[in-house]
Amino acid sequence: MSDERSRRLTAGDKEALLARLARKSAPGPVRERPIPIPPGATDFTTLPGYRELQTQRSFAEMIGLGNPFFRVHEERAGAETLIGNRTYLNFGSYDYLGLNGHPEVQDAAKAAIDRYGTSTSASRLVAGERPIHRELEAALAELYGAEDCVAMVSGHATNVGTIGAIVGPRDLVVYDQLAHNSIYLGAQLSGATRRAFPHNDLDELVRLLTGLRGSHTRCLIIVEGLYSMDGDAPDLARLIEIKQRFGAWLMVDDAHGLGVLGTTGRGLAEHARLDPRLVDIWMGTLSKTLAGAGGYIAGPRPLTDFIRTSVGAFVFSVGLSPPVAAASHTALRIMLREPDRVRRLHENGAAFLSACRAHGLDAGDSMGLAITPVILGESLKAATLADRLAKRGINAMPILHPAVEERLARLRFFITSEHTLEQVREAAAITAEETAGLPSTAETVQAMARSLS
Repeated sequence: MSDERSRRLTAGDKEALLARLARKSAPGPVRERPIPIPPGATDFTTLPGYRELQTQRSFAEMIGLGNPFFRVHEERAGAETLIGNRTYLNFGSYDYLGLNGHPEVQDAAKAAIDRYGTSTSASRLVAGERPIHRELEAALAELYGAEDCVAMVSGHATNVGTIGAIVGPRDLVVYDQLAHNSIYLGAQLSGATRRAFPHNDLDELVRLLTGLRGSHTRCLIIVEGLYSMDGDAPDLARLIEIKQRFGAWLMVDDAHGLGVLGTTGRGLAEHARLDPRLVDIWMGTLSKTLAGAGGYIAGPRPLTDFIRTSVGAFVFSVGLSPPVAAASHTALRIMLREPDRVRRLHENGAAFLSACRAHGLDAGDSMGLAITPVILGESLKAATLADRLAKRGINAMPILHPAVEERLARLRFFITSEHTLEQVREAAAITAEETAGLPSTAETVQAMARSLS
């Protein structure tokens, strides 16, 4: 365009020309392609297992079974408990030594509230330590002869976070088939090669390690001290020999063993009469014998230092509540001071197991300490038995498929030092009486079909 013509353009001509040029250079309208969204993608009822849950509830209602789960206990649940203004014999509590509600434990929690409040308000990295945290961890470390201990707000998260952080894709994790869900999830989170061996089958553990250990950098073997489903324990002496032979770490989840195993309740090592320092990693919980809530890892100081700076369950979670830490610390002192509680627990557990077997009930491989199952072999039978026992004033929880294999569906009885011999024997006798009259699942379904026809 010549300078002369440019000078002859009016201001309006110039604006129109600029607008036309802008339109030509501007991108065209974006045409969004429709995104295919599956039907029900925002419907929570499509979650895996939800429909099965609803079917189970409907079936239970049709045959008149009450829901055994989430019952409201109106007071402290000990050897007896109050549900719906009725007192039940209670076999659903992990309070193995009766320390929940102990006057000294309660006083310690109250004093901690007065001094620290109810919360640390943030992670311990951010909000700092409280003396009671250090005192509890030092006492637990001493219990295991360990260099150090670190406590967290959740037992489940303690396992998931620790296992998920200390091994990785180049490593191997081998665990007992009946290990807790948190152990499996921790191994899964780690990205390590994972293998489960049949329950307490250490020959198979050796076979797995023989084939796999050489192709992995680190190896972690995980077992429980006292298995919460069966009430039995592993062979610790042989496990130590195996972990030494294959250059592996041995981790023992002694959540149910503390307060139960050994003459003073110190757990699996005392039960096996071995030095606890031969185990690399001890895990435990505060929620059972120690009358609190949370979990801990005891072991070498490099391990606990790593956890305090690298495990998300500790770094990114609020610190343990001071009154809970104080309660558990006091419960631990009482446990060690009063071994007669452990003796009573052992006596009650042995009496219950003996009575179950005398009545022909299948108690599996229980050692007769704090945990004894009554195996029914069908989920419907287990749920029906729990309902019948509730009607007779006994609270015992069913364990159903898929928590266990269908052929291993059961009721699980937790025995404490606070039960009496009369109570445990009565419970076994009533359980046997009600079990004898249980229909099979097929008979129940046929009866229901006849009633609907």
